[in-house]
Amino acid sequence: MLHVRSIWNGAISFGLVSIPIKLVNATESHSISFRQIHLDDGGRIRYRKFCEAEDREVTAGEIGKAYEDADGTMIPITDEDLAQLPIPTAKTIEIVAFVPADRIDPLQMDTAYYLSANGVPAAKPYTLLREALKRSQKVAIAKFALRGRERLGMLRVVDDVIAMHGLLWPDEIRAPQDVAPDAAVTVRDKELDLADALMDTLGEVDLADLHDDYREAVEELIAAKASGVEGPTVSTGEKTGGKVLDLMAALEKSVRAAKESRGEGESEETTETGEAAEVTRLQARTTPKEVGGKKSTAKKTAAKKTAAKKTATKKSTTKATSKTPTKTPTTKQPATKSTAQAADKKTAAKKTTAKKPAAAKKAAPRKRASA
Repeated sequence: MLHVRSIWNGAISFGLVSIPIKLVNATESHSISFRQIHLDDGGRIRYRKFCEAEDREVTAGEIGKAYEDADGTMIPITDEDLAQLPIPTAKTIEIVAFVPADRIDPLQMDTAYYLSANGVPAAKPYTLLREALKRSQKVAIAKFALRGRERLGMLRVVDDVIAMHGLLWPDEIRAPQDVAPDAAVTVRDKELDLADALMDTLGEVDLADLHDDYREAVEELIAAKASGVEGPTVSTGEKTGGKVLDLMAALEKSVRAAKESRGEGESEETTETGEAAEVTRLQARTTPKEVGGKKSTAKKTAAKKTAAKKTATKKSTTKATSKTPTKTPTTKQPATKSTAQAADKKTAAKKTTAKKPAAAKKAAPRKRASA
């Protein structure tokens, strides 16, 4: 901060409190600038200022300011004329109000500056204003003059420093008329769900991790050219421009691409209806070892014959026992006559057991009559 050159010296007017400050730029541009050259011989192309009346080149000391009227007449304006204007903010940042930060439209924000206390006596009132802004959770609206015009500013606290953002005047903000799409468009809930899924997948980012890839590529190109080698070839990747024909498909593809870039698995796929479809991974089937083609075929045929014999045995036993379930013989031989006779005896025994309750019911009324 001490090595940054101040661009303006003045004071903050906080009621009856005056705080001497220095104004320094809070931002800096890292963009790479190029010079114009003559392609035939590489000579530098420069702009020279000529006077139209005398048709000759003039120096910076001969150049002044003028306002061009509607009819083309030039009205000269000198620095002395501007200095005599009654501008109370010529050397003062005059605080006019304190408002919540959300009252400021980001469209109004312009260049940012740091306000540095100018001298030891300014430390106390500077700290007082800083802490008051912190506790109130508000920002200060101020007016100041810089580079020949009065401007609007917003003061807020950044760490332990008071920063000021230049603000555009409200009448300098264009109304967003005729900018929104003219056609009536209906957005479905499923499309919104996919858009929300894409936003969640992209997640958040630390702004400190973002950098200018194009500027780095230009620096590499310049370094390669300076060393006499051919510049590096930079791949621009897959072209994603063009007309979007299927919004749902584009959203689904974007969600999948975002998940892949973040290293997430493909455990879920998004269907065309916007619902998440679960993907179940099937285990690989273990192929049985071949013991010999003919032998395995013969075993299968024998197994079929045995099953057929068992089925025939079950049918004959069911008929013999009048739909009474019996145990299936474990042997591969068909049922013998003795088995059928044993089944008939069991059936007859069940019929006898069924007759006994009926006889008991008939005997019961006789006992009541004798009593």
